[in-house]
Amino acid sequence: MPINIPKSEIKITFARSSGAGGQNVNKTSTKAILHWSVGGSQVLNDVEKARVRLKLANRINNNDEVVLMSEEERSQPRNREIAVLRLEELVNGALQVPKRRRPTRPTKASKLRRIESKKRQSILKAGRRSIE
Repeated sequence: MPINIPKSEIKITFARSSGAGGQNVNKTSTKAILHWSVGGSQVLNDVEKARVRLKLANRINNNDEVVLMSEEERSQPRNREIAVLRLEELVNGALQVPKRRRPTRPTKASKLRRIESKKRQSILKAGRRSIE
């Protein structure tokens, strides 16, 4: 079940962006910087918060906030939208529990291929030995 983060929990500030945009880039603040407090979130329970903190540890600052930036587009609203979508993707990805691995055994054919490969390698190396 995907989590929708309410806009009231997200704080977005804007700054001058780098890159394409010509003269316009020097006079408009189009880069969106998104801050979302993991601890202050009302949509996640404590277990989910711990999971998000673990999975997104490299994106969380000292204030327990996820910080994202978007400066791909030339318009402020579009960069805001991209940042919010990226946050929701990250949080939903962090909350997905990975499937347990079902242990499998190598097939008979793969074992035979491995042995044949080892035999070929052995013959190749034996041919490199000096002849006495």
